[in-house]
Amino acid sequence: MFEDPRDYQIGFLATFLGLGIMTRDWSIKPELIFTLVSTCCLTQLVLTSLSKPTENPFPALKSALITSLGLALLLRADRVSTMILAGVLAIASKFIFTANGKHWFNPANFGIIIALILTPDAWISPGQWGDDWWYLLLFIGMGGIVLKRVGRGDTSVAFFATYALLEVSRNIWLGWTWDVSVHKLMSGSLLLFTLFMITDPRSIPNDRSARIIWSISIAGLAFILRNYFYINEAIFIALFTISPLTILFDKLWLAPRFDWKSIQLSGSKT
Repeated sequence: MFEDPRDYQIGFLATFLGLGIMTRDWSIKPELIFTLVSTCCLTQLVLTSLSKPTENPFPALKSALITSLGLALLLRADRVSTMILAGVLAIASKFIFTANGKHWFNPANFGIIIALILTPDAWISPGQWGDDWWYLLLFIGMGGIVLKRVGRGDTSVAFFATYALLEVSRNIWLGWTWDVSVHKLMSGSLLLFTLFMITDPRSIPNDRSARIIWSISIAGLAFILRNYFYINEAIFIALFTISPLTILFDKLWLAPRFDWKSIQLSGSKT
């Protein structure tokens, strides 16, 4: 239907955001969502025009919109200024932290972490989605469509399988009932992270083997931070910490860099 997988992702993330507001009674205010969307898109237009004056800046707005929706789904704050800071720095990270024409931080993840560090009112609510099974099926179904188009399902599988194995093993070691592990693994925030954030094809290693090692490393660090340091934002901190290794992995495992235009062209031929 759509040639560009980003069109699916925008539609799916917007659907998740609408469902969350309508069915989960989230506290996020409409003005904060509008602030994120407008801030990310405006920052994208300005920085693209400054860094690439001969390039049409409007196609890049799709990525900016995805970033703003990701922030709206995961980041919570009381002040508009916090959302503006998160949006500006999320988009700016794509232009600042680059190597060989590729950024290595996921923009939404970068915005979330910086907002948590620099502001007193930002937070993430890991349990905001609850653990309803129909959310699980919805996330997997919609996320699977996007991953099939961009060819990065290996990243999601490697991360989630490793994280689940560690959680289940710890659960068995401690003699806890299975519902403890199920509750942790069915977190909506974890599923969104697994399907839509850690799979960003523009900020993860190019080679498949490198992506698997990269994903396993993030899962291991997240598990340690969550269960031994009791950090609720463990998965986001783990991704932020491991992301710079993308530069090293791309040098060790040479592979073609992901390009949205090639994906669109291949989609138009099928």
